[in-house]
Amino acid sequence: MSQKEILVFTDGSSRGNPGPGGFAAIIASDTEVVELGGREDKTTNNRMELQAAIVALSYLRSLREKVAVKLFSDSS
Repeated sequence: MSQKEILVFTDGSSRGNPGPGGFAAIIASDTEVVELGGREDKTTNNRMELQAAIVALSYLRSLREKVAVKLFSDSS
C-alpha cells in the first residue's frame, strides 16, 4: 500500500515589525482541502511565517495517520 501524500502551502505576514499580522496554511490531499489561519495584534513577519508551518504540521499530527508531507513556503 502506498503512503498518502499531503501538500501544504503556507504564508504569513505583518504590517510593521512588530505590528498586526496573520498566517494561513492550505492542506491538500486527494480527497479534501483544509484551510487554517490566525492573527495576532503584535507580531513579526518571521513569526507568522513559522506559525503557519507549525499550525499545519500540528493539524496533520492530530490526525494520527502516517502521511508523506511536502511543505511549501515563500520564506527562506
